[in-house]
Amino acid sequence: MMRVTNSMISRNSMSNMNRNKVSVDKLNNQMSTQKKITRPSEDPVIAIRALRLRSNLNELNQYYEKNIPDARSWLEVTESALKNMQTILTDIYGQCNNGATDTLTAENRDAILENLRSLREQIYEEGNADCAERSIFTGYKTSSRLTFSKDELETTYDITEPLSYEDIEEKRFYSNVVEVPNVLERDASGAPIGVEMEDMPQEYVYNRIRLSYEGLEDLDANNLTYTEYVNGRPINVALDNMTCTNGDPVEVVTDMTYADWEEGGFQVDDNQVMFFKETGELILGKEVSNTLKSEKREISITYTKQGFTKGEIRPEHYFDCVDKTDPDNEIVYTKENQEIKFTIAFNQSMTVNTQADQVLDASIGRDIDDLTNAVQAAISAHDKVDKLKAMKEETQYNDETSQAALDEWLEAAEKEAAYADDNMQKLYSEGIGKFQGYLNTVTLARTDLGSREDRLNLTENRVSSQQSTFEELKTRNEDMELSDIIIEYTAAYNAYQASLQASAKANGQTLLNYL
Repeated sequence: MMRVTNSMISRNSMSNMNRNKVSVDKLNNQMSTQKKITRPSEDPVIAIRALRLRSNLNELNQYYEKNIPDARSWLEVTESALKNMQTILTDIYGQCNNGATDTLTAENRDAILENLRSLREQIYEEGNADCAERSIFTGYKTSSRLTFSKDELETTYDITEPLSYEDIEEKRFYSNVVEVPNVLERDASGAPIGVEMEDMPQEYVYNRIRLSYEGLEDLDANNLTYTEYVNGRPINVALDNMTCTNGDPVEVVTDMTYADWEEGGFQVDDNQVMFFKETGELILGKEVSNTLKSEKREISITYTKQGFTKGEIRPEHYFDCVDKTDPDNEIVYTKENQEIKFTIAFNQSMTVNTQADQVLDASIGRDIDDLTNAVQAAISAHDKVDKLKAMKEETQYNDETSQAALDEWLEAAEKEAAYADDNMQKLYSEGIGKFQGYLNTVTLARTDLGSREDRLNLTENRVSSQQSTFEELKTRNEDMELSDIIIEYTAAYNAYQASLQASAKANGQTLLNYL
């Protein structure tokens, strides 16, 4: 049997007391912090799990409290802008519908003209909507507006605009426009001068392709190309190298001004393409138009524009282009899909932006301009008729010869007014289809946006649930219930007091107690 000495009893007692003391200290710390551990070394498993859970919870908080609200704000601003675009296009569509079927009075024409001008300005202003000073329709270029905010007369771009046979449309031109004299002119014999039959207004109808801008610089014919496929690969070929279906080569005319063409009676040969920088139009001869349509040709034209007015779209948001304003620092823009994605959950991102070219066609403004010009022409033509009718009532023109001359002027003005009304009504009829298409595009964009908002709501609910779950897991892993700690602390404290008492009795015995 092993001999137990007083020294051994003393050491064991001290060891037991210290162990109980450590337990009391540990539980005291847990009671103060309500945490299972205060140092990773106390329980590495809990520590590792705590790090992982806290990291996941931080990510969830980032998604739920920042990313998702930011994405929602972006979508809400976009929704508001698209809704306004839809309203504007619906108004224009309604005017086209009314103008195509109803006879318009002078008051109607004046009201429509003012309304069209305000709607044209507003439609692109909606494209300038921003979220926290970030433009929402301009892709990655969130610091750039969709349109020019002021006139920039020195700004210069080389723009490459893709076109196709589908962009070919009919346009009517008018010569011998009436210029009503303030006083009826007379010839050398004193007879009043009327309007000869050959000087009556005439209508010419051609197919054209309209560019997105007017007021352009001179064009090199080599920059007007069509797409040819060689061994399945597309190459650009100058349009004047194309042969029409009748066997004649295409002739590209770029050096004639619109005024000269108008003065020459709007003549276009069947195999000609005429470029007018003033109006930004390609006028197509009959055979050229038929060839492009029958062969379903794709076209590309690179042109230079210097000077932009307030409200015009910035080319970089729609086309490949080069900003050449500063010759020493040219900026090249390549049109590409620029989706802005927000991470809204673990391994889940969402595109929050809608790009301008997906909802606002660059042709909308030009179509409204055509309608505006047609309405203005109708107003002007009817004003001429009214002025001539008023002249017929003047006493100085009561004689028969003056009345006959004024009748010729009135016939010419009424013919011009009839052409103007017909052109306006046809543009309204064409506008019904065009603006219905634009409206459908915006409606489709709103539908897509609505589906993204639904996805965002579902994700938000899931992240909220995950956030609660991870909070609970974190609590279970790290925290302790105060009532449980108190029970354990009381037990440990009693054990510690008992060890003190036992030690006092054991170590209090000496050799004399056994003698």
